[in-house]
Amino acid sequence: MNTSTPSATGRRDDRDGTPYVVFERTFSAPIADVWAAVTEPERLVRWIGTWAGDPASGEIAFRMTAEAEDAPEEEVLIDECREPTRLVMRSARPDDHSQLWSWQIDLNEADGVTTLTFAQEVCDLTLAESVGPGWDYYLDRMVAAETGGDLTAIDFNDYYPAFAAYYRAELS
Repeated sequence: MNTSTPSATGRRDDRDGTPYVVFERTFSAPIADVWAAVTEPERLVRWIGTWAGDPASGEIAFRMTAEAEDAPEEEVLIDECREPTRLVMRSARPDDHSQLWSWQIDLNEADGVTTLTFAQEVCDLTLAESVGPGWDYYLDRMVAAETGGDLTAIDFNDYYPAFAAYYRAELS
């Protein structure tokens, strides 16, 4: 059981006229280490999932193992990769697979502290109600994985539906 109560941390940011929900997390770690945590399959699997394929091709298969061991693979397109500072990807929206949405990861290191800024395009308020709580949950899992915390203490039920109204209001 988690000993602290999580809080909604995302905020709206309009980027090129498109609404995004943006989150930040800080790590007392070099930027290369945080980059590895979000790009290397063996590090990523500890907190969200894993991927397969050749990123140089611009496309990988991603599977969110934190949701279910048999979660289906998703195609992820890599639009920009500037190691170790920026990664921009797109994948199909869960409500309409013909539509793609963008994810952006930016890293910045200062004085031995690396700040991860994660942004996801969210054009639909219904999706905002689950995307916001979902990323708070996963990014808290990332912090736990990278700091030796107990991932089993982070319970999605503490995030959803508790944060849904916050994200609906934040993105409206």
